[in-house]
Amino acid sequence: MDREVDIYTTIQGDMWDGISFKVYGSDKYSKELIRANPKYMNMVVFSGGVELICPDISSIDNSITPPWR
Repeated sequence: MDREVDIYTTIQGDMWDGISFKVYGSDKYSKELIRANPKYMNMVVFSGGVELICPDISSIDNSITPPWR
């Protein structure tokens, strides 16, 4: 089953935390964005027109409950 992939196209001056905020409403998903786009992991400030994959964060477990519970 194929899932539609969300793509964000950068504008000049975008940074990971700002992209996370624009896409997810919070800057706390910057690491997930970087992991989904390893080609750009060393990029700090983007130029315009870079297409980034935006992973589905609903499948990311952000709970603080230990895995054995």
